[in-house]
Amino acid sequence: MSYKETYQSWVDNKDLDAHLVEELNHLTEEQIEDAFYTSLEFGTAGQRGLIGVGTNRMNKYTVRLTTEGLARLMDSKGEEEKKRGVAIAYDSRHFSPEFAMEAASVLASHGIPSFVFESLRPTPELSFAVRELNALNGIMITASHNPAPYNGYKVYGEDGGQMPPHDADALTKYVEAIDDIFSINPELSDKYIEEGLITIIGKEIDDKYLELLKTVTINQDLIDRFGRDLNIVYTPLHGTGEMLGRAGLAQAGFEKIAVVEEQAIPDGDFPTVKSPNPESQAAFKLAEELGREVGAEMLVATDPDADRIGVEVLLPNGNYQPLSGNQIGAILAKYILEAHKSAGTLPENAAILKSIVSTDLVAHIAESYDVEMFNVLTGFKFIAEKIQEFEDTGSHTYMFGFEESFGYLIKPFVRDKDAIQALLLVCEVAAYYKSLGKTLYDGIQDIYAEYGHFKEKTISLTLEGIDGSAQIKEIMTNFRDNAPGKFAGLEVLLTEDFKEQTATSHTGKVEKLTTPPSDVLKYHLEDGSWIAVRPSGTEPKIKFYLAVIGDTDEEATKKIESIEEEINEFVK
Repeated sequence: MSYKETYQSWVDNKDLDAHLVEELNHLTEEQIEDAFYTSLEFGTAGQRGLIGVGTNRMNKYTVRLTTEGLARLMDSKGEEEKKRGVAIAYDSRHFSPEFAMEAASVLASHGIPSFVFESLRPTPELSFAVRELNALNGIMITASHNPAPYNGYKVYGEDGGQMPPHDADALTKYVEAIDDIFSINPELSDKYIEEGLITIIGKEIDDKYLELLKTVTINQDLIDRFGRDLNIVYTPLHGTGEMLGRAGLAQAGFEKIAVVEEQAIPDGDFPTVKSPNPESQAAFKLAEELGREVGAEMLVATDPDADRIGVEVLLPNGNYQPLSGNQIGAILAKYILEAHKSAGTLPENAAILKSIVSTDLVAHIAESYDVEMFNVLTGFKFIAEKIQEFEDTGSHTYMFGFEESFGYLIKPFVRDKDAIQALLLVCEVAAYYKSLGKTLYDGIQDIYAEYGHFKEKTISLTLEGIDGSAQIKEIMTNFRDNAPGKFAGLEVLLTEDFKEQTATSHTGKVEKLTTPPSDVLKYHLEDGSWIAVRPSGTEPKIKFYLAVIGDTDEEATKKIESIEEEINEFVK
């Protein structure tokens, strides 16, 4: 159907929820087109969109539609597999509890049991619960670090990782086969609770997660000597981190923890921040104010579903310095390898995992410890798949995995980004540097002095709606067909096209990439710097990743600025 016909079918539905009818009645023609011209699609991290009326929005009908696709996929796997059920959690966003129960009810209408958390919980705990309950799948209702108008829907596989491409494609096909979104109309959740098809869970899973959280810290003596007096400010940014973050820190032995109490209250409006994104220094405003009051040495923030973490460090001039996602990854990787090497517990087959758009600094760190570095596609599910491969084959021992977008996993009892684990370990690393009379910021400077000045920058270009989608495709096509042979005067020695699965050298030699297909381009320059281009899998954005290395910070900065200017001109 055309978007106008689809819109009319919603207008004609007499059972539509009142708040959606109200919104329908006030849409402009442009808004109608954007809300109905397509359906929300699965990307690298599931489904995400604005809350509202329409097929291109998050509402109970689109949640039912996606869940119906998941239920049919589970039906295809047989009765015994179906009985394993689905673990479901949600964060503090608007309609998250309602969407969770809608999903559980649709599953129950197929005879599929679900285990729904009693209240909001972090994404990593959902990943843990899937494994702990031996569930076949998991659902997390969250829009991660997006602004308040958004919500989303992530699906997990039985390993606790986000659903891999094969199953995601199958789910999509089942969804596309459904002609009438309004035909999915399950009974109320109370009925299914009485019948035992929906089970409410909570503290029992919290306790098991917190018990395993004790294994994340490496040097308890260090924490006891230097961590107890480490002055920390923590903010969960109105999200789920409060559920386990404060308890985890106290359990590990960190005692001087000041929490931004205004932001410890779950609130889908996120009233104290423009966007609850720990990647942004603006989200740290209240944490910085509290930090100055209590003399905090470091500030830590987790996003609403507690899968990403941001860190700021007190400088001698009294300002707080944000660390980039790549810097946090480098500091954690260096500490993990050094601590285990010093303790004699570094396995011979140790391995670190990172995404292809994350810093190569960690690869150099890993090499210096004779540890193998694996690059995977963007999306933590690919890190989860590699962890499972290591366990199945015994080929390597997982030590650490990360993405530059502030996502880290230390221990694999979770198979997604885990900001609670990262919170504990980054505080331990801060205690380590405190024992040396240094800060985390000093630590990254020491790493640069040892391995070279690596600098990275991500440029995100937002292009919404039908025109935006077409523009993003046009930009990708232009890069594929007409990309520059040089950036900042540096020759492109190798071009990797992950969609075509080819690696083409500047001499014309072509080799096959072994990664799954993905719409990503990566240009390797003659000095070891690189540029990557990819559309976001969950937002109407195209992203440019710039990574350079220089003998000094000034040299690296100039390279970044030059490349950014050239990319902006090329996009224009």
